[in-house]
Amino acid sequence: MSPLEITLLVASAPALGFTGYLFVLTLFAASPSSRSFRPPRTRFDIIVPAHNEEAGIAKTVASLRAFDYPRELTRILVVADNCTDATAHSARAAGATVLERTSAEHKGKGYALNFAFEISAREKVADAVVVIDADTVASPNLLRAFATRFEEDEAHAVQAEYGVANPEASWRTRLMKIAFALFHTLRSNARERLSLSAGLRGNGMGFSHTLLAKFPHDAYSVVEDVEYGIRLGKGGHRVHFVGESHVLGEMAASEKASVSQRRRWEGGRIALLKQHAWPLLRGGLGGDRVQLDLAFDLLVPPLTYIVALSLVGTIAAVALSIHVGHATTAMWLWLLTCAFLGAYLVRGIVLAGVGFRGALALLWAPFYMIWKIGLLLRKPAHKKGEWVRTMRDEETR
Repeated sequence: MSPLEITLLVASAPALGFTGYLFVLTLFAASPSSRSFRPPRTRFDIIVPAHNEEAGIAKTVASLRAFDYPRELTRILVVADNCTDATAHSARAAGATVLERTSAEHKGKGYALNFAFEISAREKVADAVVVIDADTVASPNLLRAFATRFEEDEAHAVQAEYGVANPEASWRTRLMKIAFALFHTLRSNARERLSLSAGLRGNGMGFSHTLLAKFPHDAYSVVEDVEYGIRLGKGGHRVHFVGESHVLGEMAASEKASVSQRRRWEGGRIALLKQHAWPLLRGGLGGDRVQLDLAFDLLVPPLTYIVALSLVGTIAAVALSIHVGHATTAMWLWLLTCAFLGAYLVRGIVLAGVGFRGALALLWAPFYMIWKIGLLLRKPAHKKGEWVRTMRDEETR
C-alpha cells in the first residue's frame, strides 16, 4: 500500500464520522405527527428582543397578536435594547408592552433576554416565556403547540421549526432555505424521535419559569442560544422540538448584508466548540445520550466544509485508483462519504419543499463554499456578545 493511499485512508476516518452521523439522523428524520390541542392553560410572556428595528417591529407584533390563543393568557414584551431609533414607539403603537433598556457595558441579545426574563419572573404574569426575533413571523398555532408540550409532555424547554421568510429574494436565500431544512428541520425531527435535545435556535424557543429559576439565562455570547442549550443538556434537560409550529425569519439576500450574520454564527460556534466539546463528550461517554449528541453537534463542521472535504478526498482517491489500475479501499470509503452526503441532501431538499427551481440554487453552492471559507480568514469586526444587527438588504443599496 502506497503512502498516498495510507494518507487517504486515514483522512477518510473523520469524513466517514461526520457524514455517517448525518446519515443516521437522515434515517430518523420523519416529519412529526400532528397533535391535537386541548383548551390551553399556560400563560405566556412573548419576548421580542429588538435593537434598532423600527422598520419591521410593527409587522412582527401584529403576527404575534394574531396567535390562535386566548388573548388573556398572553402578553407581548418588546425589549428595546440600546436603541437609537423609534423601535419603542413603533412597538407600543402596534400594541406591545415595551421594556426599554440602556447599558453602555452590557450589550447584546443575551443581556436583553435575561433582562426580560427577570421582569417576567418577578411580575408573575406568565408561566413560561417565548422568544421571537424582531424580523420574524410566527405560525398562528405556535402557542397552542408549545402549551401542549408544557402541559402534556412535561417539557420545560421547546423549539419551533425555524425557516426562511424570504426564500425567493436571491439564490442565497434559496440556499439558506435548504440549509435550514437540513440543519433545523431534518436534524431536529430526528433528535425528537430519538428523545435527544433538538437544541435552541435563538428564535421560536420557549422556557418554563420553573426551568429559568433553576437555570438562569446567563448566556451572553454571540450564539447565546446554543450556549444555553448546552447548559440545559449538561443539567439533564433536553429541548423538545415542536415541528408542527414554525417561525420564519428574514435572511440576508446580498453578500454585503450577509457577511456579519454568517461570521457571527461561524465564529460563535467555533468558540463553543473549544469550550464545551470535550466536557460534553466526556459526559456522553459516561452514558448521557443527550450530552453525547450535543458533543457530536459541535464537532461536526458546517456542511460547506464537509462537502469540500468529501469532494477533495473522493477526487484524490479516484485519481489514485486510476493511476494504480484498480479500485482501492480508499476510493470505496470516500465514495461512501459521498453517498451519505447525497442521502442527507436529498432528504433536506424534500423537507425544504423548494421544488426544481429551488434545487437549482445548489449550482451556486461552490461559489458559496469559497465565500464561506474566505470569511474564516478575516478578523471579526465586533466585540464578543454585543449587538451586531444584520443589515437588511434595502439598507445596503
